Amino acid sequence: MSFGISTHLYHDLRLERAHLAQIAGAGFETIELFATRSHFDYRDGAAVTDLSRWLTETGLTLNSVHAPITDVFAGPGPRTTYSNAVGANDRREAAVRETEAALGIARTIPFDILVLHLGTPTGMKHPDDNHRGAALRSLDEIRRAAEPLGVRVAIEVIPNRLSDPASLVAILDDELDGQTTGICLDFGHAHLLGDVADAVETVAEHIIATHVHDNHGREDEHLVPYRGSIPWDRALVTMQKIGYEGPYLLELAGSGAADGVLEEARRARERFERTLAHA
Repeated sequence: MSFGISTHLYHDLRLERAHLAQIAGAGFETIELFATRSHFDYRDGAAVTDLSRWLTETGLTLNSVHAPITDVFAGPGPRTTYSNAVGANDRREAAVRETEAALGIARTIPFDILVLHLGTPTGMKHPDDNHRGAALRSLDEIRRAAEPLGVRVAIEVIPNRLSDPASLVAILDDELDGQTTGICLDFGHAHLLGDVADAVETVAEHIIATHVHDNHGREDEHLVPYRGSIPWDRALVTMQKIGYEGPYLLELAGSGAADGVLEEARRARERFERTLAHA
């Protein structure tokens, strides 16, 4: 098994080599790049070249890229939210174009997984963001763009009517063919929706990626595992039971100093390894 860190940890900053060095120094092997242009400008070829060099220098690999959900994560001023399931076709097409631009990273740095939100979480400010027909059109376009690049699309479990575990399985079983699309099991989001172990079993045949973080069952806090109320032993034993062998990718909030969060993440990893070894 392997463990990685999402650059979500540094999402409010411009990504730098020093951030990757911190991740590698904490003993992690791979990263997921959060594709937000205020964090990492995936449309800038020079920035992509720099990232390729930083990965080589730090010994990390690029496991996955998180498709854009906004153009700016933090700071003053206007920002654009991207929903590939929005009813307004111009906004839907804009979201797809941004995702295709982020996929372009694979031409310089090969990676395996594109993590994709279908729509936006329930409660966001745009009430028309979660149309099933629009989501399926976007998903088809994005899959077609990803396949020639050797990238698989992992639809993330998020709290909306399109993307709960059962709904994602229905989309994959009823609407799609081929082996290039699966599910990103987001443990924190699954906890907000109900029982995490049940979610694992629901999506078992389709899991190709994970997002690992904790919360107390009320808000999407992105805490280090064991800081919230997810029953991790049961969740991990269930992951082992279904035969998951891919990376555990920690998607943590940048609350406090990153080196402190990474040290907690390192200790959580050790607990994961002990649990899985003795399951």
